[in-house]
Amino acid sequence: MDLGQAVAAVLALPGVTEADHHGRRSFRVGTGKVLATVPADGVLNVMVGDDLAHAVSAQPGVELLWWGQKLSGVRVELAAVDPAVLDELLRDAWARRAPAALRRHPPG
Repeated sequence: MDLGQAVAAVLALPGVTEADHHGRRSFRVGTGKVLATVPADGVLNVMVGDDLAHAVSAQPGVELLWWGQKLSGVRVELAAVDPAVLDELLRDAWARRAPAALRRHPPG
């Protein structure tokens, strides 16, 4: 998977928009809650819950993402990740941050 494909997958989620985040691309939902960022070409940081982050961190292309001592999600190397795993990560991040009105109609 490349960055263009990953961006298309994120933007396909209901209510997701792209915005700047400290000079980086970010993807937000609802009132601006960040669900993913692009820290470097070919990399996507996805803000998933701790349980899922730990569960997938052994998958190729996925590692835990720490902000100081807080687990923030996962860092995904797009060339190495299974597209189905990335889809699961994006849907989890969306579900955790989307407003209730959007969550009533989850992505297909």
